[in-house]
Amino acid sequence: MDGFVGGPNGEMDWMTWNWDDKLKDHVTKLTEPVDTILLGRKMSDGFISHWAKVAEDVSSEDYWAGKKFTDTPKVVFTKTLDESQWPNTVLAKGDIVEEVETLKTRDGGDIIVYGGAGFVSSLIAHNLIDEYHLFVNPAAIGKGLSIFGGLGESFALKPTGVIPFECGITLQQFAPARPSSATAAE
Repeated sequence: MDGFVGGPNGEMDWMTWNWDDKLKDHVTKLTEPVDTILLGRKMSDGFISHWAKVAEDVSSEDYWAGKKFTDTPKVVFTKTLDESQWPNTVLAKGDIVEEVETLKTRDGGDIIVYGGAGFVSSLIAHNLIDEYHLFVNPAAIGKGLSIFGGLGESFALKPTGVIPFECGITLQQFAPARPSSATAAE
């Protein structure tokens, strides 16, 4: 609730993981039109390996998500990796604005961002996000990683929706009040 997306070292033990069916349905609808996932290098290994493991277990209740996130092409933004170690994943090593703008000009479905905090902060700072879908957990952690920290200047967002879920999570949706140039961040 206090605006952090992870603890000081990226801890996520404070997050609500027992999602209700309405939240799962909403995330399914949000991700259905997605045909590209953007990730920062730090987030990529945990994200990709977690969902690949879920996709291998057809009995998992999250199998659909595992398949979606494994089968959807991913772009990892990195300055340190020389080649992708994951299937269905390419590396973006150039200027973040140019790379995102190039991705946006391609034909296809939606692009979604799954962080991490530093990468999403860069997208925000360069005004590359068209829609924000912020899943607010019923917890305050006092300090941690923020996607809005270090922006240098404030900017306005206009609310486009709020959805409370039984599990305690509230989805807050926003669009930039200034003209923007990319897709969705979660």
